This record gives sequence, C-alpha cells and structure tokens, in this order.
Amino acid sequence: QVQLVESGGRLVQAGGSLRLSCEASGRTFYSYAMGWFRQVPGKERVFVAAINWSGGSTYYADSVKGRFTISRDNAKNTVYLQMNSLKPEDTAVYYCAAALTTAQAMGDLLNLSADYWGQGTQVTVSS
Repeated sequence: QVQLVESGGRLVQAGGSLRLSCEASGRTFYSYAMGWFRQVPGKERVFVAAINWSGGSTYYADSVKGRFTISRDNAKNTVYLQMNSLKPEDTAVYYCAAALTTAQAMGDLLNLSADYWGQGTQVTVSS
C-alpha cells in the first residue's frame, strides 16, 4: 500500500510560480512511475505530467509544456511539479498518482490509470 500526500497549493497571481510536492509512504517509491493530474469542478480529471521511476523520462500535456516541470527525489520519496508562468486556466485541484513500473506504466498514467491517488491540493491563479 502506498499513500500519497500532496502539498504546496495556494492562491497565486497570474504569471507567478508554485511548486507542488507529493510525498509517498513506503519503501518502494522507486518502483512507481508518478504523475500529476488536475480537475476543475464539473469537468473530468486531465493529465498534466508524468515521470518514470528514474526521472529519465517525462511527458507533459501540451497545455503546460514549457511552463511546468516534473521531477522526483527517490531518496525523499517525493515527486514535484514546478509551475511557472501560471495562468488563470491552471486553476484546479491537482492530484498526484503512482503507477507500478511496468512497460506500460507511463502509458497508463497518460490514460489516467494509476494504482494510487492522492487527495489533491487546490491551486488558484488570479488574473
């Protein structure tokens, strides 16, 4: 069992930056590909970014490419999402998720399929 706890969400002005963190419990963090997702009330959850177990491979949604950076520190059991040049349309609840590393783990995350999900953290970007 893996528990994921997100933090770092808050109110920020457009053009500002935030760094979200997701800390995982357990000793097998390195066994999981990790992803960030976001959801606006009344809309479906969407993929934001994913990173493989080593950090050597990353994917981003087109809407955040060039502005957001996903990274991980396996020694700290933590995955990060650095968000720069924030826009009001980035306002959402952000969730992290873990997918057990297999050949299709990154593909699973791209399709919103994961083994574990966090509870979410609210990011609000004011104009």
